[in-house]
Amino acid sequence: MEQAFDVTGMTCAACSARVTKATEGVAGVDKAVVNLLKNSMVVDYDGNPDTVRAISAAVEKAGYGAIPRAAGGAQAAAAAQGPTAAERAQAAIAEKRRQLIVSLIFTVPLFYLSMGHMMGWPLPDIFLGHDHMLITAFTELLLLVPVIFVNWHYFRTGFKTLFHGAPNMDALIALGSAASTAYGIAALYRMSYAMGQLDLDAAHTAFMDLSFEGAAMILTLITMGKFFEARAKGKTTDAINSLMDLAPKTAVRVVDGVEEEVPVDQLAVGDVLVVKAGQAIPTDGEVVEGIASVDESVITGESMPVEKTAGDTVTGATMNKSGWFTMKATAVGADTALSRIVKLVDDATSTKAPIERKADQIAGIFVPAVIAIALAVFVIWLFVGSFGDAVNHAVSVLVISCPCALGLATPTAVMVGTGRGAKLGVLIKSAESLETAGETQTVVLDKTGTITQGAPRVTDVIALGDAVEDDVLYVANALESRSEHPLAQAVMDRVREDGTTSIEVDDFRTVPGRGVAGTVAGMACLAGNLGLMREAGVPTEAFEAEADRLAAQGKTPLLFAVAGQPAGIIACADTVKPTSKRAIEELHGMGIRTVMLTGDNERTARVVQEEVGVDEVFAGVLPEGKEERVRALCAQGKTAMVGDGVNDAPALARADTGIAIGAGTDIAMEAADIVLMRSDLQDVAVALDLSRATMRNIKQNLFWALFYNVICIPLAAGAFSAWGLTINPMISAAAMGFSSIFVVSNALRLRGWKPAFAMEEGAATAGMAPAASRAAEAA
Repeated sequence: MEQAFDVTGMTCAACSARVTKATEGVAGVDKAVVNLLKNSMVVDYDGNPDTVRAISAAVEKAGYGAIPRAAGGAQAAAAAQGPTAAERAQAAIAEKRRQLIVSLIFTVPLFYLSMGHMMGWPLPDIFLGHDHMLITAFTELLLLVPVIFVNWHYFRTGFKTLFHGAPNMDALIALGSAASTAYGIAALYRMSYAMGQLDLDAAHTAFMDLSFEGAAMILTLITMGKFFEARAKGKTTDAINSLMDLAPKTAVRVVDGVEEEVPVDQLAVGDVLVVKAGQAIPTDGEVVEGIASVDESVITGESMPVEKTAGDTVTGATMNKSGWFTMKATAVGADTALSRIVKLVDDATSTKAPIERKADQIAGIFVPAVIAIALAVFVIWLFVGSFGDAVNHAVSVLVISCPCALGLATPTAVMVGTGRGAKLGVLIKSAESLETAGETQTVVLDKTGTITQGAPRVTDVIALGDAVEDDVLYVANALESRSEHPLAQAVMDRVREDGTTSIEVDDFRTVPGRGVAGTVAGMACLAGNLGLMREAGVPTEAFEAEADRLAAQGKTPLLFAVAGQPAGIIACADTVKPTSKRAIEELHGMGIRTVMLTGDNERTARVVQEEVGVDEVFAGVLPEGKEERVRALCAQGKTAMVGDGVNDAPALARADTGIAIGAGTDIAMEAADIVLMRSDLQDVAVALDLSRATMRNIKQNLFWALFYNVICIPLAAGAFSAWGLTINPMISAAAMGFSSIFVVSNALRLRGWKPAFAMEEGAATAGMAPAASRAAEAA
């Protein structure tokens, strides 16, 4: 059983590592996944309420807070959890802005006052001369106090985690600024004592050791970095927020024939709603009355509006472009397609990629290691330099170290990447799926419904003898309108497209395994295979050559005869989707091998292979055989399976990455790791390309976080001071803030990511809205 918690008090990767360790140490807990970016945690546990209480107690004992989230639907959860993620992000930005403004108000004059003597800046007479050193020192201390006060949370949290034996980033900041403050206060006492002894030279020496501006600058620059980081982090949830904003806030409900406008969250299943032109559809439902043209692009990506009439399903958040209709609500609140899509994206950002777990292991020992290094630096500089040098270098090591960048490197990129995918109709279920998809070497494609349309269509109409094409369609219309054969629907679709006049058929009968027969306009007519024609004594020579040619192309020929003579042939086939060939070319361009699996015969499979260009084909494969083939391919390298049917579910589950295409079944989507909202094979290339881009971004972030610390910690420790390379605590604090900003800003670049190739327009097929709903439900 899973339970979500809101976690308070976390500021860096060391915090999340500590919360994870404390939670997983509770009896009954199987696994805990902590998200630093969202300040949340998801726990797999035994379902015992006492375990939930024990988790909260264990996290609190570790120095943090864990508040279990309420279950029971969107409204209950929202009421229990209070502010939304966007509201919490804005509140965090406002709080950091307040802290920064107050810090700057007092730090700027403090810095001016402390540096003015050395820089020759103009100062009031009361701060000039040896006689007024004590006044200057006390003024600097008074200016420091408000800065410490407004940033007191660093000290409160930092020392709390330090005393619990699990120091975090706040502990480093608190130790650094506290050391600078304590060193300055000690210098103030030395100066006061020297002035009491009338030793102005000693007093001036002590005056030069004041470090109050250093403590203030550490806190102010780090707060400035945290402010910009909070602003950047707030943008990582833009994709989820924009999805949520698609849903209208009100609906027009009909009660006893009277229309009333009500909030959407008051709707119930079965309510009758009115939707007028220009309005967004408030929730999922079924059209009861009326006709409208609905723009479903927000859900499916299909730009062409879809006509809706009585009995058709409609999806919440889609737009009624023209027309009017009433609908009956079939799903509301958390059960709508849009809500489920938002939840899927949100759940994906709560998971951890394997690469992030390695970063967490480093973060778990990072802060204690930095404190140990700072102590060692302090001791070494006591021997090779002065006490002031020792304090300066030790404080620099403490404040320049940045576990934040390490903790933010992966979750920020995952959140932005999955959000971008959702906007493109690619729903990625977990961070692990994202990482695995980026490593894909082979893509296995089911043929029917994935590469092809999934339903037969008429491809050729051939007239024979004295007949013309219209004659063939005329007879086909009469005979196939009464047939129940799967190909009959394809023929009737073509007849309706051509507008062929319908006509009655007499003496209609089905000939099992052969075809159908009947009387049309007084003439005996047949439709079926060569066996039917031979049994009826129809000459087959005119049929055979064309039938063989069509069969060689993977098509199924339907033969028609009128009055004992050949009339024509209608060929049907499950045609390839318009974008399938382009999609496979894009996969090849990415260096990915393509394999097609199908239960069809070898000849049909080879025809499709020639048309789309897949590298390898396995024909005549049974459902259980697909799973075996995928297993064998997985042993050769990372393999993704793309499918849409029930028979694809075992293979989707077996693959390293299962990808369900949008028009597929609920079972296939449930078994998949990635769900494509559209029935467009190009989206497979989009998903894999996005995964690769996100993983590149994560690796860039991790490289920066590690490279930054590897270079900057020795520099702050004074390891290069012999060559004149050293930095003071103020510069260290600025560098630490910049490190986190760099990582988050780099992740935000993914918001503008686009596929490396141009998507073809109009590629999506019909039936998208139901596909979107099923995708959400499967999630």
